[in-house]
Amino acid sequence: MSTTEKPSELSRYSLTKRVMVTGGAGFLGSHLIDRLIADRHEVLCVDNFFTGARANVAHLLGHPRFELLRHDITMPLSVEVDEIYNFACPASPIHYQFDPVQTTKTSVIGAINMLGLAKRLRVPILQASTSEVYGDPDVHPQPESYWGNVNPIGPRSCYDEGKRCAETLFFDYRRQHDLPIKVVRIFNTYGPRMHPNDGRVVSNFILQALRGEDITIFGDGEQTRSFCYVEDLVDGCVRMMGTDADTTGPINLGNEGEYSMLELASTVIDIVGGKSRLAHKPLPQDDPRRRRPDTSLARETLGWQASTQLRDGLEKTVAYFDSHEFTRQKPS
Repeated sequence: MSTTEKPSELSRYSLTKRVMVTGGAGFLGSHLIDRLIADRHEVLCVDNFFTGARANVAHLLGHPRFELLRHDITMPLSVEVDEIYNFACPASPIHYQFDPVQTTKTSVIGAINMLGLAKRLRVPILQASTSEVYGDPDVHPQPESYWGNVNPIGPRSCYDEGKRCAETLFFDYRRQHDLPIKVVRIFNTYGPRMHPNDGRVVSNFILQALRGEDITIFGDGEQTRSFCYVEDLVDGCVRMMGTDADTTGPINLGNEGEYSMLELASTVIDIVGGKSRLAHKPLPQDDPRRRRPDTSLARETLGWQASTQLRDGLEKTVAYFDSHEFTRQKPS
């Protein structure tokens, strides 16, 4: 990062701070760190590299305001920081179902450890929660007031219920210890640095199209999602951290545009070109049929809304994948 970098307009919310980002070498965490460095903060990146990658933060190694620490937040950590962003947890079904017990530990024990650290330091802590707390929703779009429809014993429960319990812990620390907490519920997010084998629909479709393979559609393809470009998402998180102590959330962060899997596949094929066809497979258990955020609270409270159009964001993401060798390496 050049020493002539210009801080964003949102750096007015604070002077230089020492900020810790758990899961900082992951897809979202690394983009958040880029933003914090650009805003002239010092950043401690904490990651155990289960799904995070050193390559995501390699461009920051040697930067005077960046520090990398390999650590699993299910173990206590003692550092001195001014703010904590808790982003540590596998976020795709392939990864969080690989070791579901560890996934739950990361969400729950990790939250306890990070909340304990924030309590000792008396510093604000932001929890990266998820739209998965809504489960397979019977309210559409999903407002923060909706309590959700989650299967507590299904294959996705380690993540869904882990994140729900983490939210419980955050608000109990607020009530019991008056801790300054922030909770954001992140809806589907995409962009450069997505893990190529995480099984998420955007990376799957792009890789399959670039490789000339059939694009896998689960079910009839009419299920819908809303896709938020990563820079928009990071902006929402930074704005949330910059709010006053009474603003705790939870607040939805996502793009209100709603697209079916068939529409997404068609757009990816159009951008990439080629002759990929659609291959339908059975819908996974507990896969939500519809998912779209109600972001009116984010607009009112943060002055935030996602601005990147889906095609524009997909073009940047396709360019990222197309520039990497792993794109041409088909999984064994």
